[in-house]
Amino acid sequence: MAAERLNAIVSHLTPSRSGLSTITQKNPDDVVITLAIRTPLAKGFKGGFKDTQLDYLVYSLLKKVIEKSNIDPQMVEDICLGNVNDGKAAYIVRAAALAAGFPNTSAASSVNRFCSSGLKATQDIANQISLGNIECGVATGAEIMSAGGDRLDKPFHEEILKTQDAADCLQPMGQTSENVGKDFNITREAQDRFAAESYQRAERAQKAGWFDDEIVPITTTVKDPKTGEERQVTLTKDEGPRWGTTYESLSKIRPAFPDYGDKSTGGNSSQVTDGAAAVLMMKRSTALKMNQPILAKYVGATVTGLAPRIMGIGPSLAIPKLLGKYNLTLADIDIIELNEAFASMAVYCINTLGIDTSKLNVRGGAIALGHPLGATGTRQICTGLSECRRQKKKILLTSMCIGTGQGMAGLFVNEIV
Repeated sequence: MAAERLNAIVSHLTPSRSGLSTITQKNPDDVVITLAIRTPLAKGFKGGFKDTQLDYLVYSLLKKVIEKSNIDPQMVEDICLGNVNDGKAAYIVRAAALAAGFPNTSAASSVNRFCSSGLKATQDIANQISLGNIECGVATGAEIMSAGGDRLDKPFHEEILKTQDAADCLQPMGQTSENVGKDFNITREAQDRFAAESYQRAERAQKAGWFDDEIVPITTTVKDPKTGEERQVTLTKDEGPRWGTTYESLSKIRPAFPDYGDKSTGGNSSQVTDGAAAVLMMKRSTALKMNQPILAKYVGATVTGLAPRIMGIGPSLAIPKLLGKYNLTLADIDIIELNEAFASMAVYCINTLGIDTSKLNVRGGAIALGHPLGATGTRQICTGLSECRRQKKKILLTSMCIGTGQGMAGLFVNEIV
């Protein structure tokens, strides 16, 4: 550790270090990830988690965190759950953590920034560690979309609706996707071709077993919709990938949002999905003391806002903002996990930022795997770091668009190469 401290001091005195060399330094106060795991992603309303409650899913994953890390639960000072649809998430994560084996001295909270909630939870735990408020924490994200959506029960107050951007926050996500397609001329063909590639990459990854080191099996109960009979099942793999999907098959699917446009379909939009993911985080010095394996370094994350009616293009703003903070360019990034909320926004971001698609969503994305809203931000970290390890690459960038017109991005350095 003395050598690392000396390197840190020297780095501050040495001018003109590149952004890449700066973020890849190892310092005792770095925030690091020592475990990154997720559940299988199950089809909403008809998959393996359709009868599973959020509390049980969070409880099951937190038990796996303790089991897989072999950490003394007493060391975990805070647990943050990213979740969108359940207003009782703060109750749920606290009770689930206690039942999973964390002591009552381990605090818990929930956060909701729509589709970035999992990354927001990661950022919150990392910031606490960085500031010295805690030494060790767990960031998790979970969503049971089978339980229902997050739409408002009634419109905003009439005074709020007088502001167009505010009123546009009420637009359904499908409408915002069609807005992006129309405003920026993202054709149906371009969207279907992108979606087909997502499915084909997910199929290839699943067949090759690439997901195996990020997924932990979850045992739960499923009820037969016809007989009501319950049976116990153990989920071990994602249910979303549809093997054999082609551009031709996707091009035959009818538009999903005909009131707003004719480009977004059930085949080129993210799937309704149930699932959860978690990362265990601490200071590097703490990880070394506790003999925890250091998987990656958390570098930072940022968020930005934009017009709600085209919320999908949020990553095209958040990514340059984040890279600029660390003196990086996309050429410095090895692996990119971009949430495929809709093919419209993914194609726009690729074209606008000039993303090298060989680095992008190598194992497929939300179109093929699914998008459990609160979990996606942490799921991307698990998948991205696993892919970095497979390819022996270092720099991971994650990003997603956010309902109501926002974008978020996160930056990580894989240390298992």
